[in-house]
Amino acid sequence: MTYNDIINRLSYIYDRQEARAIARRLLDETFGLSLTDIALGAAEQLSADDTARLERMLGRLEDGEPLQYVTGKTTFCGLTFNVGEGVLIPRPETEQLVQLACDHARRTAHHTQRQPHILDIGTGSGCIAISIYRLLTDNGMTPHVTALDISDKALGIARLNAAALDTHIRLAKHDILNPADNASLPDREYDIIVSNPPYICTKEAAEMHRNVLRHEPHTALFVPDDNPLLFYKAIAHTAMRTLKPQGTIILETNRAYNGDTAQLLIQTGFNNVETKRDIYDNPRFVTARKNKS
Repeated sequence: MTYNDIINRLSYIYDRQEARAIARRLLDETFGLSLTDIALGAAEQLSADDTARLERMLGRLEDGEPLQYVTGKTTFCGLTFNVGEGVLIPRPETEQLVQLACDHARRTAHHTQRQPHILDIGTGSGCIAISIYRLLTDNGMTPHVTALDISDKALGIARLNAAALDTHIRLAKHDILNPADNASLPDREYDIIVSNPPYICTKEAAEMHRNVLRHEPHTALFVPDDNPLLFYKAIAHTAMRTLKPQGTIILETNRAYNGDTAQLLIQTGFNNVETKRDIYDNPRFVTARKNKS
């Protein structure tokens, strides 16, 4: 099977440029073939077993399955994460959420002269919590990071990633919409709470690519059309109790409800509320601070 054969097959569901990029990543990540290898015809020289494996993977891609699920991995914040159906594939803009959390963590450590306690709500693959931990420890810090998720499958993948990336974080099952679960969280424990919760309204599904709709977990994507801030309300009220005085909440939001999320935090009692744009210039993030009391 030639490189062009792979591109031609993928071009039935992706535009030519995207098909070429997927073909390159597939051959690189699965078989370690560089562009030079590909140019020299290495794809045609794979063993019978590898050719059969490539054929199976192409079949999955032709069925609309995302490349990251097919290869079982993705890159986020410069780290390689295991992913699979049951967890969202992290998006590039979410790396900004990690950077915002790290910036606040460094300021917290500077002002308080202690290591920050950080909570990630709805961790999925663990990419946010693990990346925060790794970026801070690589800079000489020793943060205390806790990551929560309602899904046993997601927590299993997060544990796999934490071990693979030598990350010492606490992972626990938790339903942020369950008052009993929220009551179990300690008062005034965290310096920073970060979350990228479900925020896509059901009505927006028609605009989404079929590979997302068919394969990524809907429970991690969608909220009811009549309650788009469902998770933000629960997170905000829980954060008000569990954050230390002057603790910070950092949220990724639906761009259509970024302002509404900011207003919700103000109404909940937070101050210093700020909205920030993502790499695509969409209003995407909200940060806020708990008062001193």
